[in-house]
Amino acid sequence: MVTFLSGGTGTPKVLDGAGVVFSPEETTVVANTGDDIELGGLFVSPDVDTLLFQGGGVLDRETWWGIDGDTHRTNTALADIADAAGLPGGPQYLPEEKQTNGMELANWRRFSGVDEFMTIGDRDRAVHITRTSLLQQGHTLCEATQRLADAFDVSIDILPMSNDPVASLVHTEDGTMHFQEFWVAHRGEPAVETVEFRGSSNAQPAPGVLEALSETVVVGPSNPVTSIGPMLTLPGVAEALSETTVVAVSPFLGDDAFSGPAGELMGAVDATPNTEGLATAYPFADAFVVDDTDDAVFDRPTFQTDIRIDTPDDAARVARTIEQAIEVVE
Repeated sequence: MVTFLSGGTGTPKVLDGAGVVFSPEETTVVANTGDDIELGGLFVSPDVDTLLFQGGGVLDRETWWGIDGDTHRTNTALADIADAAGLPGGPQYLPEEKQTNGMELANWRRFSGVDEFMTIGDRDRAVHITRTSLLQQGHTLCEATQRLADAFDVSIDILPMSNDPVASLVHTEDGTMHFQEFWVAHRGEPAVETVEFRGSSNAQPAPGVLEALSETVVVGPSNPVTSIGPMLTLPGVAEALSETTVVAVSPFLGDDAFSGPAGELMGAVDATPNTEGLATAYPFADAFVVDDTDDAVFDRPTFQTDIRIDTPDDAARVARTIEQAIEVVE
């Protein structure tokens, strides 16, 4: 049995080849939900959805989000209406008093649907409508995710990290903003001062998460701060990881992140913004998998391979190196 911690696009890329090494029936993925938002009344769970679409064979692998070949008529129509009505565009964070008024799971991450600042496809939107409706009927996020996984015939177990609200908020020189606003709308340009995982102190891991973390764990090459960090703030998670075998895959090539603002965010939380900074980000790791050109030095076993993943064969190569690391440190 193996459990992957996943957020963003890094870990899903590894999962493209993980089936060569790890049986899908014995693989669990715990997904970050700190990036989730409510947009126009619909609850959007980007990191969960990437796993659903990947497992269902419909993921757009050019962007690594959304459904391949999806149309965007509703998204376009929203922009047209906003323009014709003279309504403001861009991310519109709902007023503070609206942030905790309504569906509790959406606390601190509510945005207006006027001229959506995130591009959501029409088939993708059907997933959000279904999820939101299930939540409104009283199902938990974990239960709704399982229903959607069944619909997409996903063979691995996907667990959202929590059924409770945890919002990744980035404090910048331009003010505090949700990670999606920071990264999607502002393209990660405002200088980051610190990162907050609001709600994490009162949240609990979703049912099955701590049990999954008793198995061998792989921390994929996701952003250590906003993709993996929210999970580590949940009660019991760091302790569980310190008691099991953990292999962490680097999202860096030396000082450069493969994608996203990982380096800037790590610097903001006082971790060295490169491969060696993973020792601070993941003190519970028993081994690291890094690029074969990386000269990072750790006080724990380190395994090297070409960690660029552009094809399923690349993913399988990285998965085999992960397997080798597990065999050595278990």
